[in-house]
Amino acid sequence: MIRSHLLRTTRTPACLLSTSASTGSPPPSRRLRLSSLVFLTSAGVLISSYFLWPSKYRGRATFSHQPLSPSHFIPVTVSEKSHAGPDLVVLTLLIPPDSHPSDKNAPSFDTIWSIFIKDDDIQVERPYTPLFGLGEEGDIKLWVKRYPRGEVGRWLHTKQAGDTIEIRGPMKTFPFQGGKWDEVVMISGGTGFSPFHQLLFHHLLHSDVTARTRFTLLHASRSPAELPPLTLLQPLIDFAIAHPEYLRLELFVDSTSGAPWPESVAKHLKVGRVDRFSIAHALGISDGARSWFSWFTNLWTREQPNVGDSDIRRKNVLVLVCGPERMVAAIAGPYGKNYSQGKVGGVLAELGFTAGQVWKL
Repeated sequence: MIRSHLLRTTRTPACLLSTSASTGSPPPSRRLRLSSLVFLTSAGVLISSYFLWPSKYRGRATFSHQPLSPSHFIPVTVSEKSHAGPDLVVLTLLIPPDSHPSDKNAPSFDTIWSIFIKDDDIQVERPYTPLFGLGEEGDIKLWVKRYPRGEVGRWLHTKQAGDTIEIRGPMKTFPFQGGKWDEVVMISGGTGFSPFHQLLFHHLLHSDVTARTRFTLLHASRSPAELPPLTLLQPLIDFAIAHPEYLRLELFVDSTSGAPWPESVAKHLKVGRVDRFSIAHALGISDGARSWFSWFTNLWTREQPNVGDSDIRRKNVLVLVCGPERMVAAIAGPYGKNYSQGKVGGVLAELGFTAGQVWKL
C-alpha cells in the first residue's frame, strides 16, 4: 500500500508598501499601522513557508509492506512506553515483519546510526538515535525528551502503546570503526547520551573485549532524576568497574537534590558542569592554565607547554560531542553552516585538541 502525503504550496507575491515623496512623511499613527502591517505580513509569509513550502523530506511517500529504507517512510507500532524522568520517556517501536531489513548486519546498521520520525500533524521530521540499534525482533528503543519548542518530541510524548508512527532510515550519524582509535572520549548532555549508548552497547557490552580502544564517557544532566534510566546506566557502571582499562565513566549533575539514587550510581555522580577542569581531570591532562609570566615567556620564546608522551592529545584520539547546541558550542565550538562541523572551539580547543580529533554529532 502506498500512502502519499500531498502538501499544499503557496506562492505569495511580494508586497511593496510605499509613499510618495511629494506628499511628505505620513503621520506617526499611520507609520505605526504600516509597520505593524509589514511585520504581520512578513511573519505570515515565514510561517506559511515553513509549513507549506515543498520539501523533499516532508514529501517522501509512506510504504507499507516494504523494507525499512532511508528513501521512504514505513509505519511502525509503539509497543511500549515507559516514564524515564521529568519530560522523558522511553518508547519501543516495533517494525512489522514484512518491513524488516533484508540484512540486519548491513554496513548501514553499523554504529552510529539514527532514524527520522515524521510528525503527521505538521509534516515535520526529526532524527532520533536508537539506544540499542535494531533488535532481533525488529524493535527500536528511543529515549525522548519533551522540549517546549520541540514539536516532534511533544508529539511523540502523546503516543501510547498501539499507536502508529512513521520512520525512515537508517541514516549514518558517525562511521565508527572499531580499533581505529586508541582513545575515544564521549561528552554528552541530556538525550545526547543515546548515540554513545548505542556505540558502547555494540563495541563493549555486546561483544568480546578484544579491541585496544579505551572509551571515556562524560555525561551531564540537570538533576539525578534526568539521568539516563538505570537499566541503561547500570550495565555501563558494572562494566567500568570490571574493566577500567576499557571504560571510564563520570556523571555530572547541577545538584543532587531529589529522590536518592542507588549507591552504584551515586559513586559516579559529581556536582558541577562538564567544563575545562572536569574534562582535563577526567582525561588526566593539564588544563592548560598557566601564570601570566609563563604565558608571556612561552609567547616570547615561541615554546609550547610540555606535554608528556602519555598525554591523550598525543595519541590517536577521537572526541565525540553530542547534546544541546549551547553545550556543544561551549565544549567544541559552534556548528558550521547547515550543521557542518565548523572549527574546533570552546573548551576542547583551549585544551589543545585539533580538528582531526573532534567530531560534533
